[in-house]
Amino acid sequence: MSKLIFTLCAAVLSLPVLAEVKFDQPKGGWRKGEADERYTQEVHYPAASVNTPSSSSTTALISGQISGSPKDGSSKTPSTLIVNGTAMPLHVNEDGSFARPYAFGRGSNSVEVRAEGGQRQRVQFYDTSTSKKQARLRVVLSWDSDGTDVDLHVVTPNGEHAWYGQRVIAGGGALDVDVTTGYGPEIFSHPAPEKGLYLVYVNYYGAGYGVSDLTIAQVAIISNENTPHEKRHVMQVPLRRAGDLTLVSSFVYP
Repeated sequence: MSKLIFTLCAAVLSLPVLAEVKFDQPKGGWRKGEADERYTQEVHYPAASVNTPSSSSTTALISGQISGSPKDGSSKTPSTLIVNGTAMPLHVNEDGSFARPYAFGRGSNSVEVRAEGGQRQRVQFYDTSTSKKQARLRVVLSWDSDGTDVDLHVVTPNGEHAWYGQRVIAGGGALDVDVTTGYGPEIFSHPAPEKGLYLVYVNYYGAGYGVSDLTIAQVAIISNENTPHEKRHVMQVPLRRAGDLTLVSSFVYP
């Protein structure tokens, strides 16, 4: 009997610890948000990573903790952040924490994090703010390798060029952050996009030491988000060599 008990105890101790995903509670709760959002970086380059300004509104921040995840860097599969159906890799710090500024659109927004072992947590954030303009066009770039710098470039019908060197353009569109350490996302938003042809480029700026040259970029083009007329188109593009500039999409809005 004692041998059986010892065997059972050893088996229990050897079971893997399942990760648990918890979200920090934003100001006002996950069901309501009134505060103005500040989600763009201070203008400087290069940025070390996704920058969360100390004055950033709590309603503009997706943050939380994944407990039970490997602390020794042995995990090769990143966690996943899914916002309104768009999935992208999520950078998780060694202590299991994660934080990403995000400008939610008005109305109902679904936010989900999936850990490596399959555990997940989903919340809904309902933004009731009427003071800010709704983004009618979003372009969301993410990629699948850490320690890698990929840049989003958007050219509007009148020739304006949004990129890390000029994130805010005169027509009202803006690129939120410049991510230089991997995964992204980088998001271009426009509250009143002019009609015509848009060009979306991805520049494979560089890979860090020990990082494979190949990375897969994902671009999601979203129009009229959180409305009955929402449309979403997602593309994946292999990037094979640092320095390459790739035209991912040319599309006509609306």
